[in-house]
Amino acid sequence: MPQARKRLVSTEVTPFYHLISRCVPRHFLCGVDPRTGKDYSSRKQEIKDRLALLARVFAIDVCAYAILSNHYHLVAHIDERAALEWSPMEVARRWTQLFTGPVLVRAFVAGQKLTETQQSVVHNYIQDYRKRLCNLSWFMKCLNEPIARKANQEDNVTGHFWQARFTSQALLDEPAVLAAMAYLALNPIRAGIAETPETSDFTSVQQRIAAWKDRPKTTRNDEIRPETGKKRSLEATIIKLMKFSEDTEESPENTVPYSTTDYLELVDWSGRAIIEGKKGFIPDHLPPILQRLKLDPAQYLNYVKKPRFGFASALGALDKIKEYAEHFEKAFLKGQTAAAALFSPGQ
Repeated sequence: MPQARKRLVSTEVTPFYHLISRCVPRHFLCGVDPRTGKDYSSRKQEIKDRLALLARVFAIDVCAYAILSNHYHLVAHIDERAALEWSPMEVARRWTQLFTGPVLVRAFVAGQKLTETQQSVVHNYIQDYRKRLCNLSWFMKCLNEPIARKANQEDNVTGHFWQARFTSQALLDEPAVLAAMAYLALNPIRAGIAETPETSDFTSVQQRIAAWKDRPKTTRNDEIRPETGKKRSLEATIIKLMKFSEDTEESPENTVPYSTTDYLELVDWSGRAIIEGKKGFIPDHLPPILQRLKLDPAQYLNYVKKPRFGFASALGALDKIKEYAEHFEKAFLKGQTAAAALFSPGQ
């Protein structure tokens, strides 16, 4: 039975979440519908543009994304502190980028003089907007509703476009965050629509690889160089991705654990295992990040190939899952056995 989102999401437990939205059966989000032959490929850029806008407006960081034919994935980070630090004007300005807003709020943003009573009314609106701008449900509502509305108009139909409300999975520790990001990066490869992460269009891993190739060269050991004469022109809207902690001087609370190099090495190794290997196959070379994350290689490969029984409401070490269950006053959580195997390798 579906549970209220407040029973699944709490920044007191973790600010990181894996989010999934899937179309109803026989609906197509992007690409060519094999049933009708209709091409919806243009929607991918529209979804990416919308996501780029929301990442600039909300106090929610995008760590990873992958847009596929009938669903999309996100790994998101809720930054409540940022929302609390915004001035009333900043909150109102951000909100009115998405919604028209009441007349008084628009007057406030325009710098018009308001009476004390009017200011009080605007203050109440802004308090609500501040909460919404760091709320996952509002973020997904602002992403999914325009997509569904436009898709129904294009297909001249009414009714549900999305199969259900979005799925959220709490990522309870650093290994869970990185494992989920790697899983997203490999979605197009598993689906057979790309051969490598760098050719996986409309994914964050492709965006990170392009940025990593174009970074200033500061070390001797750089093996990958930018492709001369083939630098992509900057897109009008680029999704602002959360940085890795070892690649920036920003506060660790506002970054993804580890480094871009660690992440790309993990994705590359995982992709090779999926493409080249059969069931249970593990390449001879294990990336050091697996040991640092304390992930069992075989169980990790089972996860990135696809969780056998779908996504549990939380992912992380067993003790973290028990803390998550206790926080929401639950006696048991699906996925405890898998978590024990994945995050508790033999030492």
